[in-house]
Amino acid sequence: MNQRFGALFPLVIIFILFSVIFILAAILMTTTGVDFRVLIAANCLFFLVSLVAYKIQRKAMDNSNPNVFIRSVMGGMMLKMLVCVAAVMAYVLLSKKQFNKPAVYLSMVLYLVYLSAEVAIMMKLNKSKNA
Repeated sequence: MNQRFGALFPLVIIFILFSVIFILAAILMTTTGVDFRVLIAANCLFFLVSLVAYKIQRKAMDNSNPNVFIRSVMGGMMLKMLVCVAAVMAYVLLSKKQFNKPAVYLSMVLYLVYLSAEVAIMMKLNKSKNA
């Protein structure tokens, strides 16, 4: 498998795993007061933003200047934070009184899962000879 695309395998597995869990647990989450649609949307959002950040960081990894990689990591982090803040603000404004705090808190945990997977992928790629 190509190293560039094989590195994305953990992100794809996380996305599929959490999508299946959220769909199967929709009935349980409805009875506990967690809006599963918010979690599915957050899962999709985090997956897409992680793909964009990976692309930026992978491109910077090929540069001979190490500062480019550091800037890309910081830029990817800023991008993820701004997108997450914008998504929460849009959800607050659109949902008004139906705002679901437990779903937002679980989405924060999901963000940490994607963040740790992305850091692990970058550390693994940075250790390889062809990075």
